[in-house]
Amino acid sequence: MAQRTYILGGGESGVGAAVLAQKLGQEVFLSDGGKVRAKYADELNALGIEWEQGGHTTERILQADVIVKSPGIPEHAAIIKAIRAKGIPVISEIEYASKYTTSTIVGITGSNGKSTCTSLTYHIFKKAGLDVGLGG
Repeated sequence: MAQRTYILGGGESGVGAAVLAQKLGQEVFLSDGGKVRAKYADELNALGIEWEQGGHTTERILQADVIVKSPGIPEHAAIIKAIRAKGIPVISEIEYASKYTTSTIVGITGSNGKSTCTSLTYHIFKKAGLDVGLGG
């Protein structure tokens, strides 16, 4: 049976995680407590990825092998508490994607200046002739 990778959060990185999971042959389901933007809904539909918006179907989500959670969903949310209580691993989109690349990842965190620092780091690596990408 394919790994059940369920994504919480239907923004750009959540949809990206769903697309990656599908390409890897995993069972994918995306759930968003709010409204999924039309362009992301269109992408999910075009790829045949199951999804929901406006709330989370807890019974379905608790069938997951792994949850890929948007950082915008707080730990105190009822759905996260239920997932944690069941012992299902919860990881971020970046952590999920990083498992499927051999590239070196430079992660930049903090409260202020992340975008500037990230852009500067990208520029330095690019000017040094390295094959780099920028994401976030």
